[in-house]
Amino acid sequence: MENVVLENNKRIDLKNLIFKWILPLFLILVFIIRLFSYTSMMNSSNLEQWTGLKNGPLGNYTLICLITITLQIVSNLIIASRGFFNFKTLRILTRIFVIPSYILGLIFSSKISFLLSGKTGFSVLLLCLILEASLGLIISGYYFIIDFKEKINFKELLIAGGIFILLLIPAMPNYFPQMVFGLGRKTLDFRNITPEHRLMLYVNVVVPVTLYFSLRNKGQDVIRFTLIYISCAVLAGFMEGYDYHSIVEPWAWPFHLCNTALFIIPLCLIFKFKRLFYFTYFINVLGAFLAMLMPNYGSNVNIMSMRIFTFWYNHWIAFFMPLLIVALKVFDRPKIKEFIWSMVWFLAYFIIALFFNVYFTGIGHEVDYFFMNSDFIADKLGRWAENLFKLSATITINGKDFVFHPIYQILFFLVYVVLGLGVWFIYSEFFRIADNHYKLHTKLQIIKQYEYANSSIPPKERREEIMNSNPVASLVLKNFSKKYSTSKVYSVHNASFEVHAGEIFGFLGPNGAGKSTIIKSIVGIQQITDGNIEVCGYDVKADAVACKYNIGYVPDHYALYEKLTGREYINYIADIYEVSNEERNERLEKYLRIFEMEGNIDSKIRTYSHGMKQKITIMAALVHNPKVWILDEPLTGLDPNSIYQVKECMKAHAAEGNIVFFSSHLIDIVEKLCQRIAIIKHGEIQCVADVEDIEKSGISLEQYYLDVIGDNSNDPRIENKVNIDEQA
Repeated sequence: MENVVLENNKRIDLKNLIFKWILPLFLILVFIIRLFSYTSMMNSSNLEQWTGLKNGPLGNYTLICLITITLQIVSNLIIASRGFFNFKTLRILTRIFVIPSYILGLIFSSKISFLLSGKTGFSVLLLCLILEASLGLIISGYYFIIDFKEKINFKELLIAGGIFILLLIPAMPNYFPQMVFGLGRKTLDFRNITPEHRLMLYVNVVVPVTLYFSLRNKGQDVIRFTLIYISCAVLAGFMEGYDYHSIVEPWAWPFHLCNTALFIIPLCLIFKFKRLFYFTYFINVLGAFLAMLMPNYGSNVNIMSMRIFTFWYNHWIAFFMPLLIVALKVFDRPKIKEFIWSMVWFLAYFIIALFFNVYFTGIGHEVDYFFMNSDFIADKLGRWAENLFKLSATITINGKDFVFHPIYQILFFLVYVVLGLGVWFIYSEFFRIADNHYKLHTKLQIIKQYEYANSSIPPKERREEIMNSNPVASLVLKNFSKKYSTSKVYSVHNASFEVHAGEIFGFLGPNGAGKSTIIKSIVGIQQITDGNIEVCGYDVKADAVACKYNIGYVPDHYALYEKLTGREYINYIADIYEVSNEERNERLEKYLRIFEMEGNIDSKIRTYSHGMKQKITIMAALVHNPKVWILDEPLTGLDPNSIYQVKECMKAHAAEGNIVFFSSHLIDIVEKLCQRIAIIKHGEIQCVADVEDIEKSGISLEQYYLDVIGDNSNDPRIENKVNIDEQA
């Protein structure tokens, strides 16, 4: 048996290794090779001729191929992420939308190869396109089989379809608009704060704000996937404009400050490089903002040109993505330590960029990383800055002149550091605004919850009817099942039993068997998936308030208002249940004597020991004299004297015709206290048995329990899964 389990585990681990790591990594590697495997037509003069679909190299197929290229970028990122993120929308995207995208990629691979390279016939590019689509189909097919049985309703499918369309936007290659729509109007000027320039700046505000409000209430897995996807998609679209020449020509590398953000942000999100992230947070954000105010393209650039889209896509991401990452709490708000680290990284970048500028320009390849090798910035600051720039120093090596502008470049660095410090204070102000907004949002949520709670409270006449009805105590589970939304299996399945008035009923089972799930469903904390639960004749789903009036609940982990005194807290609970002053005082005095709490009841709860807090929780659960008293592991961590007090209280409550239903791992106490017990294992009720009958069979409750939860199902002493009728 052990060998079979080990063999199954090995198979699972091997599948996990192949489909989570090996094949996705191979897919990404093939995609990267594909990007650099050809001389890109997008960097040649031919691109200027491809202005609109009419002039496209493939005629009517041009648009289909462009869409397919974008679809494959989206699908590659979804498939690469699927092994690490497992929320339902991602599973739907993988099953429904990814597979058709790869099929399109296979069908049009030869045409895409021609579109990108301008060459026909077999090539490394064509091989990579076929491999990319084939690997994607294999991986997505694997996840299709795994998730095949999962039900998808029309609303979920519609939402996933809308999300998939939105995912196309960041993955769109920068040459896409020009090749589809043409160059557009040349008269528009996206500089000098013109209306069209302001429009592009407004997008930089609207998009992150929309993303923030769309994601802030989502789980961290959805947030991290979205941010990783957007940053990687924009990077992939950006790299579509490069080819293998770029690898051997370092002066063509994207080493401008804002371009570095496109590489650093996904690295920080994927590998959680916190110290490196704050470089983008302070330096890239500031650089992108200044670059968008002073774009470095000419006045004769058309609206749909590849250059316009490359510039704005890159700078939008470099500007708002770090802010969004902190706003959504993926990384913490920076402290002075993180600011210092960002300046260390900036110094390293500045020195490398300065060296590249001087060296590459000296050997005949003029570059201007960070605009410190030209008067682009100086020209905008005035004559004094231009005069500083003209103060240069030249080093000649092997007949090549390497020119520095030391004073200008040192001041450039220092001013940027000061601006970075100014950004710190601007962020602090935004944090203050964000905190105030969050507090307001929280208050509004509390108000909504309060309104909802008030709307669920029945009218006074109905409450009086419930309180005065004095029903017979009973607790009935009929084929109760519970499955959590993120799980494919039931936590509890088809559970049925009945507890009668005057009983102390023990609920036993291993950790994780489903005890707390059943208890939380009885008291209304969790929703019921299937079946019914009745408390004193009231249905938990149909008449939840009436059920709660008849339940007293002691959870396994108490949560008390520790700034209140014990008396204030019990009065607060009594007010909720509308217990009269006379009744609450009478009961409180009774339980204070039983639990020996007279001297501590008026102290703050935060000063109480664990045992005293447990006693306050018990008193609060009994202050309205519930017909059904439910306790989840009530004796854990109590001293012997406190255990005795709780046991006596349980006996007294049951003796008054009420039900005491409690879960516990202390089998000897259950054996002495309870008339009947139920045992649960793996979410299924194994038996409902009379403790006296177990003792008459000649075995202890402990041995009986061990036999039931073990594999001794053929033991004649055990009557498995005794139903309600047999017990009745």
